[in-house]
Amino acid sequence: MQIRAGAQDDMEQIAALHTDSWRTAYPGIMPQSFLDGPVFEDRLALWRGRLTEPRPAAGLFVAEDGGSINGFVYLTPRSDGRLLLDNLHARPGRTGSGIGGRLLQHGLAWAAFEHPGRDVYLEVLRANVRAVAFYERHGAVLTDERVCHFEQGFEIPEFEFTWTADSVPVAAGLSSR
Repeated sequence: MQIRAGAQDDMEQIAALHTDSWRTAYPGIMPQSFLDGPVFEDRLALWRGRLTEPRPAAGLFVAEDGGSINGFVYLTPRSDGRLLLDNLHARPGRTGSGIGGRLLQHGLAWAAFEHPGRDVYLEVLRANVRAVAFYERHGAVLTDERVCHFEQGFEIPEFEFTWTADSVPVAAGLSSR
């Protein structure tokens, strides 16, 4: 498996993996009518926007094996000076195999080099206990609780987890400078 920068040609594979991940992780959390319905079109529109008009300061990395994308991580700067780890997904059936951990480490290392001195945070649905445990194991600290308002018309409680600027290099496995 190799980790490489994501590209526009990856759009459909990323959207399909993102859809499969949501459909596997979110039954009973997100409305089933959404998961059974337009979630692929929704994710494809998201990735089309991100990859046809890329944000130069954002980072997209994919875990690829034999031409198949088995995971991805996406980070983007926010107006408050922090970096949002907006997506981290491993292909359903491959979770627990180390893909997510390697992608997380890669994304945090990229953040430490490209955006030094910035906190990295993420938002995770509170009911996604497996993801919450994953982020806690990887050194993220709970920093907020709120309700996520999805533009598709539903709301779900979420947590915010953060790696402080000082802890980002450590979580990425980088030695101190």
